[in-house]
Amino acid sequence: MMDEWLAPLRQIADIGGPVVMILLAVAVLTLGVALYKTWQFWMAGVGRHHALRDAVAAWDSGDRTAARAALGRSTSYLAPVVDMAFGSPDGQADRLQAEAETCFARLERGFRLLDSVAQLAPLLGLFGTVLGMIEAFQALQAAGAQVDPSILAGGIWVALLTTAVGLVVAMPTALVLSWLEGRMEAERVIADKAFLTVLHPLGGPPVPAHQATVPVHG
Repeated sequence: MMDEWLAPLRQIADIGGPVVMILLAVAVLTLGVALYKTWQFWMAGVGRHHALRDAVAAWDSGDRTAARAALGRSTSYLAPVVDMAFGSPDGQADRLQAEAETCFARLERGFRLLDSVAQLAPLLGLFGTVLGMIEAFQALQAAGAQVDPSILAGGIWVALLTTAVGLVVAMPTALVLSWLEGRMEAERVIADKAFLTVLHPLGGPPVPAHQATVPVHG
């Protein structure tokens, strides 16, 4: 069964040469990173902030006991930072921002690799195409007067194969990266709202103006 799956890949690698083999290796690496990031997001509770929102809402209404009880039920990676804000709502804005950005940086690890693959895979495929075209025209020149159009046509389609593989690698990578970045942007909005609500509770004393802003967005 495994040989049946690998046979087409071996054929493509044999036809496309080293550039296609590099692109296939990059594709495997990218798939591994994408699966790891998906698992990491799931384990960190990205997007699952129901209990955290309940805790912040209870704190905003002045019910500190309910807020801490709801926060204790939260599986969100932001829960420890919000708990820190509960413990010192008198405005450690810089500290809260630093703690949140540390969490975000951990989740965003690997984004630069995905971005590099999305940008460089088409260029690598184009590089393979240029090399293939050079080989095709060299074969055409070596044929001299005995020019066979099939020699040029065969060389061209083999050369274009590397561009196709590069695009096949780049496009899904770009989509995955866009989705991950969108999730992180939403996480920053949630953190922003949570921290500002804790620092400006409607059911508690206001925080001094010079301590109120928590610019989580980097």
